Amino acid sequence: MHQILIVEDEIKIAHSLQQVLEGEGYVVRIAMTGEEGFFLINTEIFDIVILDIMLPGRSGLEILEALRSHDNQTLVLILTARDALEDRISGLDSGADDYMVKPFAASELLARIRVLLRRGRSEPVFQLQFADLSLDLVVREAQRGGQPLDLTAKEFDLLAYLLRHQGRFITRSMIARDLWQETTRATPMDNVIDVHMARLRRKVDKDFPEKLIHTIRGIGFIMKREES
Repeated sequence: MHQILIVEDEIKIAHSLQQVLEGEGYVVRIAMTGEEGFFLINTEIFDIVILDIMLPGRSGLEILEALRSHDNQTLVLILTARDALEDRISGLDSGADDYMVKPFAASELLARIRVLLRRGRSEPVFQLQFADLSLDLVVREAQRGGQPLDLTAKEFDLLAYLLRHQGRFITRSMIARDLWQETTRATPMDNVIDVHMARLRRKVDKDFPEKLIHTIRGIGFIMKREES
């Protein structure tokens, strides 16, 4: 059964799409903001994402570019009111698999979804691996050195985020935006993030000689192998 995520801030359009797709047997989730959509794409498995461009918070193109830069190959169909040729080119150049303009015919949308599913991409990533650390994204289980890690839901999401960005610097503001979906909070979430990170590091690194999660003073965090 195929899973579809709709990232659309116009509630009537989102619910109309959901009704059409569920009528065809698809399992549908809805995200109303760019941050929520980006979070769901990175923490759950979808066969196709139907993505609007003009969204509160992150735009659809920003989401798409971030996904492709992190080698997330989930199928993306842009569905937008922006119909200029340069918009179509920009969307496809950013990594979209197809581009449709509102208003649209439900029959055409369904046909395009069927084509994308038949064509597909490379096999979806169900596991993340780094050194002797592995995450199963389907059953949401983590292991290191073959031993299970007892993680909370938020710790699992945080570890998956680090693994998806392995070798890259991760700032606290990135974590607040992408995992807590906080973009307008007056008080920074640094203390909350540091507490979660400290707990996660104890579970991931405490019993192992090689430490994988590192704090970079003045920047944030990075997941990398220790230099010999």
